[in-house]
Amino acid sequence: MDSLENASREVAALSAQLRHHAHLYYVLDQPTLPDAEYDKLFQRLQALEAAYPELRTADSPTQRVGGAVREGFVKVRHRVPMLSIRTETDITEEGARAFDARIRRELGLSADAPPIDYVCELKFDGLAINLRYEHGVLVQAATRGDGEVGEDVTQNVRTQRQIPLRLHGETLPPVVEVRGEVYMRRDQFDALNERQREKIAAGQKNEKVFVNPRNAAAGAVRQLDPAIAASRPLSFFAYGLGEVSPPEQGGPDCATQFDWLQQFLAWGFPVAAQTQRASGADALVAFHLAMGAQRDALPYDIDGVVYKVDSVALQRQLGFVSREPRWAVAHKYPAQEQLTQVLAIEVQVGRTGKLTPVAKLAPVFVGGVTVTNATLHNEDEARRKDVRVGDTVIVRRAGDVIPEVVGVVPESAARPPEARGPVFTMPTHCPVCGSDAVREEGEANHRCTGGLFCAAQRKEAILHFAARRAVDIDGLGDKLVEQLVDAQLIRTLPDLYKLGFTTLAGLERMADKSAANLIEALEKSKETTLPRFLFGLGIRNVGESTAKDLARHFGTLDAIMDASEEQLIEVNDVGPIVAKSLRTFFDQPHNREVVEQLRACGLRWEEGEPAVRAPRPLAGKTFVITGTLPTMGRDDAKEQLEAAGAKVAGSVSKKTDFLVAGADAGSKLDKAQALGVAVIDEARMREILENGL
Repeated sequence: MDSLENASREVAALSAQLRHHAHLYYVLDQPTLPDAEYDKLFQRLQALEAAYPELRTADSPTQRVGGAVREGFVKVRHRVPMLSIRTETDITEEGARAFDARIRRELGLSADAPPIDYVCELKFDGLAINLRYEHGVLVQAATRGDGEVGEDVTQNVRTQRQIPLRLHGETLPPVVEVRGEVYMRRDQFDALNERQREKIAAGQKNEKVFVNPRNAAAGAVRQLDPAIAASRPLSFFAYGLGEVSPPEQGGPDCATQFDWLQQFLAWGFPVAAQTQRASGADALVAFHLAMGAQRDALPYDIDGVVYKVDSVALQRQLGFVSREPRWAVAHKYPAQEQLTQVLAIEVQVGRTGKLTPVAKLAPVFVGGVTVTNATLHNEDEARRKDVRVGDTVIVRRAGDVIPEVVGVVPESAARPPEARGPVFTMPTHCPVCGSDAVREEGEANHRCTGGLFCAAQRKEAILHFAARRAVDIDGLGDKLVEQLVDAQLIRTLPDLYKLGFTTLAGLERMADKSAANLIEALEKSKETTLPRFLFGLGIRNVGESTAKDLARHFGTLDAIMDASEEQLIEVNDVGPIVAKSLRTFFDQPHNREVVEQLRACGLRWEEGEPAVRAPRPLAGKTFVITGTLPTMGRDDAKEQLEAAGAKVAGSVSKKTDFLVAGADAGSKLDKAQALGVAVIDEARMREILENGL
């Protein structure tokens, strides 16, 4: 039997050997050791650790195997939020040029200033992961979640061989969080599904064929059984940072994004080989075109590319807007398209009352999913595209999320009239409740006027309120809500909290345990947060980010409900449209009644003092911007004026205080002069912003 000292030396040597060869095999794809020899080393290490359990460490190569099945995932609050990246909606080369132009404006660069240096990366279609290392050892892995709170998936990530359990190198930072994407290669996905089909054919229950590589990868990472996660073939690319120790405490001193990527490589992480530096807009365009041409040949799915300002100092200078970095953008590619036939056109009613024409399609596989419904958006779009029942249409997953009908195949549109359905016309009454359907002035959409009377809106409002990112009522799903509403057990949100055990247990497919679990979930949901509650009310144009900003700004719900439009506009990222939506909602007595009834039912949240508000020297003043300004875009000028408290209107009137006029000002300048409105240029506007009036 080996002595402990000799065994310790051999364990250290074996671990180093196995890490080295695993890196060559899984990360660099350059194996130098036959599998049989690797297995001998691995088995020897296993034997030593079995004989001397005290020598087994968390980062040992033997610890990449599955452990015990867990009951659920522990929540992890990210020390540095995992922010989303803004998506450039223009998928042409102009999207890249628009990003470069925006960055140059933000930095105040002149037209003849040198080009900006960027890093160009692929936008992988996988699952974002945060990997936390302390003194070089992996201690935690967490999913992105909502950006602020994710799920602890450390056990599952330990099974994935492209992710180092210990960072390479001698001098390692006390703390570093490396972020990247867990994904599944297409060949691995096909092989996995082939195995799944064999299991299903053999009669194994609870097995399924996966729809696409992303779902398969996400499902593997979020398995409660690490042994199953270990059996799934996953890969990883590193591309970003979370928390990291500063240089004075032993952290790396990387001046650029590209330097960080090289540091990731040195630590043992894979970084996509296509990643490269680019200087200026033309280089961004070239990268986008090149990767688009290679897209189908890549061994994994991408849905676009990502541009990041290379300089870390410039990244800090540019900062963030609406929880997104100004210094990065995702530039998408055109979504995949397929042909299919329109079987019918129906009208769906959304939770806000919006009526949407939907094409019912012969099933078609598009962008990784089988599509049977596709939106026609509104009556104008349906009529413009002249989509009719019987047509062969091009279907696209718009933004890789919502399937839409792009257009009619010309040959089908030219068929005899008797072979095509009639021109689509929006009904004058809601197809669900029969209330009038009206088209609001200046809008393309029709809306049901039934409000809470409309069963379609009622169901969707309840589902939205119960959603995980709202008040989170676990177990209250589509089918159950449909039962409760159809049985008239729920008419408004407060009715949820009046449901009793006997009523629930008596519902179809609702056992005693399920009823008890739902009662418990309803009770648990009463402890919520102000942003979640506000988001859960389903106020039009108020999303999660806006709800958080409102809560932070006002501190209490009553303050939000009583705020004027002018006061609401003072909130970060709240403009006139959102402010009007909030006021319209809270001006309705029945909405306030619902809020008070929910409070009476026991819903509660922590409230605090309103945030300290920045000085707003231009509060009460109205500006209009016209023409082309010399050095800044009109959107930028509007943003700065609104931040100082001013209202920026679209037209000149007697209430206008200042017209900011640039080149080619046009009719607004004439009207301002006729009304005696003060006309100023960009330079004067900057003086006002800096020094006040």
